[in-house]
Amino acid sequence: MDFGLVLQTDPPASRVVGLMKRAERNGFTHGWTFDSAVLWQEPFVVYSQILAATTTLKVGPMVTNPGTRTWEVTASTFATLNDMFGNRTVCGIGRGDSAMRVAGRRPNTLARLGEAIDAIRDLAEGREAEVDGQPLRIPWVKDGRLPVWMAAYGPKALALTGRKADGFILQLADPYLTEWMVKAVRAAAAEAGRDPASVTVCVAAPAYVGDDLAHAREQCRWFGGMVGNHVADLVSRYGEHSSLVPEALTSYIKGRHGYDYSHHGRAGNPSTDFVPDEIVDRFCLLGPPEAHIEKLRALRDLGVDQFAVYDMHDAQETTIDAYGAEIIPALSR
Repeated sequence: MDFGLVLQTDPPASRVVGLMKRAERNGFTHGWTFDSAVLWQEPFVVYSQILAATTTLKVGPMVTNPGTRTWEVTASTFATLNDMFGNRTVCGIGRGDSAMRVAGRRPNTLARLGEAIDAIRDLAEGREAEVDGQPLRIPWVKDGRLPVWMAAYGPKALALTGRKADGFILQLADPYLTEWMVKAVRAAAAEAGRDPASVTVCVAAPAYVGDDLAHAREQCRWFGGMVGNHVADLVSRYGEHSSLVPEALTSYIKGRHGYDYSHHGRAGNPSTDFVPDEIVDRFCLLGPPEAHIEKLRALRDLGVDQFAVYDMHDAQETTIDAYGAEIIPALSR
C-alpha cells in the first residue's frame, strides 16, 4: 500500500513544502493539496517548489475540476511540471465543490467532467484532443505521462470513474462503503472493456495518531461535514432512501443545516456539529498506531492501493512521523 499526504495550501507555502519533505522522508509516495483558488494559495505554483525540494514524491490536486481553468491550461501546467521534474504529477479531478461554489458557480456536469478527463490526459501526454470543438495539441510535450484519478461518491460518478479514470479517489475510510464503491467502479470498468484492476484505488481521510480519542474526534469532525456536503447533493438527486445510494452514507446528514465554506476542511468547523462520533470513527482513522494498522489492513484487503492522510489538525508533524515510524512499515510487510 502506498501513502499520500493531503494538505491545504495555506500560507506560508514554505510550511507546506516542509511538511511534504517530511512526508517523503517518512515513506510517503504522494503529496496532495486542496484546489480552491479563493480559499487557498494557487497549488500549482506550490507544486513547483515541492517537486524541487523532493526527489521522488508525486504531487497533484485532490481535487481540481474542469471549470476553474480551461482544459489546455490545466494540461499544459501538468506537462510543464513533468518536463521540469520528470513525470511526477497526478491529476485528481472532480465536479468541483468549494472551488466552484465559492466563486458563485455550479459544479460541472458529469458529462463535461468525462470529456475533460480525456482531453486533459491526451493533451498532457502529447496527443491531440478536442476542447470546446477545437482540435488542439501541445507540440512540445515529449514522453509525457499524466494519470487522471477521479473523485466520486454517487452511482453515476462511480460508473464514469470506472469507464474513464486511471484511479478512483474515495474521500472516506469506512470499510463497508469502500467495498460497495470499489465494486461499483470495477464493475463499470469491466463493462467498458477495461481491466478493473488497472484502476488505482485511493482512500483519503483524516488520520490522527494518539490515545486521546475524544480530542482526535474533535480535530477531525470537520471531515464528516465536508463529506456531508457531497452527500447532500446525492440526496437531492436520488432521494433520501434511494437504493442507488447506501443508507450508511446518507442517514447521518438529517441534522445538517447548510455549510460555510470559510471553514472548509478545518478543525473546529461550526458547520459540522451535526456529525456524530460514530461517523467520525467510521470515516477517519483515529487512535494508537495499532488501530490505524488494523483498519488499513482491512482497506488493503478490499483493494485499496493508497491511503492519503488528510493532515488538517493540530498534530501534523507527529502524525507524519508516527506513520513513518510504525504504520507505513507495518503495511509494507
